[in-house]
Amino acid sequence: MKIYPLSLAELIQNRDFDGIVALVISKIPVIVSATLILVIGFFISNLIGKLVVKGLQAKGVDPSIHSFIKTCVTLLLKLAFILSAMSTIGISVTSFLAALGAAGVTAGLGLQQSVSQLASGVQILINHPFKSGDFVDLGTVSGKVHEIKLMYTTFITVDNKRVIVPNSTITSSNIINYNAENRRRLDLLYSIAYDQNIEEAKIAIREVIASNKLILTDPEPVVAVKEHGPNSVNIACLIWCKSDDYWDLLYYMQENVKLAFDKKNISIPYPQLDVHISKEG
Repeated sequence: MKIYPLSLAELIQNRDFDGIVALVISKIPVIVSATLILVIGFFISNLIGKLVVKGLQAKGVDPSIHSFIKTCVTLLLKLAFILSAMSTIGISVTSFLAALGAAGVTAGLGLQQSVSQLASGVQILINHPFKSGDFVDLGTVSGKVHEIKLMYTTFITVDNKRVIVPNSTITSSNIINYNAENRRRLDLLYSIAYDQNIEEAKIAIREVIASNKLILTDPEPVVAVKEHGPNSVNIACLIWCKSDDYWDLLYYMQENVKLAFDKKNISIPYPQLDVHISKEG
């Protein structure tokens, strides 16, 4: 009776094809078991990932972080099932993890920029400087947050352009989030000529304020003379509104204050320049 070496490498080196076939046949149950572990494990991993997303939705967690958490959970579970299948076959899990760690270090050195993007993406998802739907100004880019990914974030500008910004750029920029608070103050400035009645102008502005229900009464609106400009008296109008109503209210005030001034014959001055001609000799 011929005894076959246990090592497949030795069988191949000795060109013992009968031994190779016998070894493969003897390993079929183990291979089938490992395959079943992978197939069932991957199915379970994907199913748990979907259940995690549903749980996050039920808890009202920001949708921008759903994909990130689902990916992390799914990958960790799949890795666990892969290690289990390898252990079933007889492959050393410890050696595999050591090799995987070494490969990760090597890849990290060659992909420093990508690693930086990934780290910035994780930082954004954890710290929540903004969420999907917020209107954000980064200094060079401003728009509504459309989608937050691990490597980049997509913004939609007010003129409907899609801008993709690397996450490392975002974390190194000053971020102005206009939707972080549920209320915003709208600061407006209206100019009238020096020969106009200041009180009449203030009354006209207050009447426009009273006509719009989007303007909050707490804090109370402020209408007061701010400064004496070179060509006009400048009246400040400070009003509060919900963040979502900011732009609608801005356009409303700009149009209706002008109409109110016209109705009361309050003139808005143009820049003036006095020219003095001197006649010599």
